[in-house]
Amino acid sequence: MEIVIGLLIIAIGAFCQSSCYVPINKIKDWSWESYWIVQGVFAWLVFPLLGALLAVPEGHGLCELFAGAPSFNIWMTVFFGVLWGVGGLTFGLSMRYLGVALGQSIALGTCAGLGTIMGPVLLNIFFPELNALQSLTSAVIIGVVVTLVGIAIIGVAGSMKAASLSEEEKKAAVKDFNFPKGIVIALLAGFMSGCFNVGLEFGKNINFGELTDPMYRTLPATLLVTFGGFVTNAVYCFFQNQKNGTWGDYKKTSVWGNNLLFCALAGVLWYSQFFGLSLGRSFFEPGSTMDVLSFCILMALNVVFSNVWGIILKEWKGCSQKTIAVLVVGIVVLIISTFLPKLL
Repeated sequence: MEIVIGLLIIAIGAFCQSSCYVPINKIKDWSWESYWIVQGVFAWLVFPLLGALLAVPEGHGLCELFAGAPSFNIWMTVFFGVLWGVGGLTFGLSMRYLGVALGQSIALGTCAGLGTIMGPVLLNIFFPELNALQSLTSAVIIGVVVTLVGIAIIGVAGSMKAASLSEEEKKAAVKDFNFPKGIVIALLAGFMSGCFNVGLEFGKNINFGELTDPMYRTLPATLLVTFGGFVTNAVYCFFQNQKNGTWGDYKKTSVWGNNLLFCALAGVLWYSQFFGLSLGRSFFEPGSTMDVLSFCILMALNVVFSNVWGIILKEWKGCSQKTIAVLVVGIVVLIISTFLPKLL
């Protein structure tokens, strides 16, 4: 029963994350770089900070926690956050060229597989005494493979969509649709986004141990990872503001109320996935197959819900029944991959 509760919490977080691009469509008169960094303030700083504070017991402080943690682990967590930030930038671009459904499917699928595998591998390189590789059991590998199969099937549906629609129909569904360019960007986004889970692995013990509620123990590490990602995104977005002459976006006082509201909403929806991941993992036995695969499960559910939104937003409008059938098969495989670890 506890596993079902954990999965349900992670699923709710995944649904929220997959919905975070909906509020962005309500932002007015701002360029991409302007609204991207403003929503990032909420998604990667404000809400992760509030979440991390939940991990701090009464009588202690967050600064005390970070000051007392091994500096190597702190910096490695932030470093992989910086790398994840590159994935975040290209992730947004993959949405631009492929749409919410297909872009998230490919990027998150790559992220799911590599994020799950890279964490224990890199941790084993720096801390061989932890024997982190033992967590990569056959059940974990099978779970990752099934997830990637589901993603691949959805990718096939995407390629069928690209081949069957006219240029006008593609543009009607996704304004800047570009399948070849989008695929490359989405794969890069997935590879770099997988660094998020690596950062969590390096920072998983940055908490107050038994004094911290198990539900919140990974939230300080989440803050460090998202802080690193914010730095990457801020540098790029401010560069784009300068290059494109869009600093004036921030002076449009008439839209600030509207845009700030929807940026904050997008930010809290995005952060919900990792808040839910932290809460959901507390219902799994530490080191179990479900625990190790929890990040992969989150990404798989993100893909499922992003495709549901893709259907709602009519991104698959005009596709043949065969293409839709392939898409549905891919979604079903991903749903199965979520429960598969418990069956192995």
